[in-house]
Amino acid sequence: MSIPLAERLRPQSIDEYIGQSHLVGPNGVFRKFLETGNLPSFILWGPPGVGKTTLAKLVANHLKRPLYTLSAVTSGVKEVREVIESAKKQSLFTPTTSLLFIDEIHRFNKSQQDSLLGAVEQGIVTLIGATTENPSFEVISPLLSRCQVYILKSMNDEELNTLLQRAITAEEGLKSREVEVKQTEALFKFSGGDARKLLNILDIIAGATDGKIEITDEYVTECLQQNIALYDKNGEQHYDVISAFIKSVRGSDPNAAIYYLARMLAGGEEPRFIARRLVILASEDIGLANPNALLLANACFDTVHKIGMPEARITLAETTIYLATSPKSNSAYMAINKALAFVSKDTTNRPVPLHLRNAPTKLMSEAGYGKDYKYAHDYEGGFVRQEFMPESLSGTRFYEPNEENASEIKISERINQLWGDKYKNK
Repeated sequence: MSIPLAERLRPQSIDEYIGQSHLVGPNGVFRKFLETGNLPSFILWGPPGVGKTTLAKLVANHLKRPLYTLSAVTSGVKEVREVIESAKKQSLFTPTTSLLFIDEIHRFNKSQQDSLLGAVEQGIVTLIGATTENPSFEVISPLLSRCQVYILKSMNDEELNTLLQRAITAEEGLKSREVEVKQTEALFKFSGGDARKLLNILDIIAGATDGKIEITDEYVTECLQQNIALYDKNGEQHYDVISAFIKSVRGSDPNAAIYYLARMLAGGEEPRFIARRLVILASEDIGLANPNALLLANACFDTVHKIGMPEARITLAETTIYLATSPKSNSAYMAINKALAFVSKDTTNRPVPLHLRNAPTKLMSEAGYGKDYKYAHDYEGGFVRQEFMPESLSGTRFYEPNEENASEIKISERINQLWGDKYKNK
């Protein structure tokens, strides 16, 4: 079996590494790791094909550290424990700490991640995780707090072109084919900032061509028509389809929303990514028009984490349909944006009213902190009129109820009942 071009061209030193100059450049943190040998546990977060695995291997090779590799897709607690035991034995023969590289660490569940914690805390292994998902959502807090997180970026066209030139001039197979690059727009577009995908495309083109290779936009597109999936979770289609999904839910079309959900799932999209989008949709687009939407979306997020595919498709479908058919309101979204926009431009130091301040010391109490504060529960209906805004902002209105749905009509009526004309449009 022939070795893929991406593997044949894998960099052998940090100087051959393309991209991520913020990490591997002259002043990059990884240069310092290699110079000092001081290596913390860390997680590499970025899209596919940007060099996460390569960077881990380069660090291990340069520092001459034992490297154990696990894939979260195929490994469980048993395999983790076996590696930790091997690392313990290895420490008897070498003074350096072994490195444990876990690809797709976001696919490890809580118990699998818990099994790593002790070894990382005790310094038995230095953990290197790679993930395409936000570690804040996918890595347990105790483990995340013991790791530095470094963000890797998609390759830009200049970096892709550097890789392309290296491939056609340094790789023996392509070098002998006399590759002529006439156009690169389609090649870089289909690559989508993914180095591995660029090299895979070159492999496809080379396999479809006899003798000399001439790269044009038309020929690249022609070669890939039978090789590019309808949904590519890592490329441009990913963003198009998730955008259509979100807009279909927002637009109250359950049929279109289910169709795009099916396309994402059939294309291998991570179900938890979809579940997170549903939580955001429930807050941003449905909000106070139906507060139960957020409860269901949160339950969906938890359920998808617990059961995984294929059963998770049912929970995702149920939540998608519920959100798509719910009344819509973005009033909470607009209110916080309006308030943040005001605060970011407000240069006035607006003191909090004295009666709202805590008075933990006698001096503060004597200064009037907390004086005349009215405890709402001491009054009929749990409400009493008093000023909560800084004096100079009294009556300022940030929240505008959407009075086109029943839920917020009631909210608006209650605000007017409690506050009278105070927060009415002026």
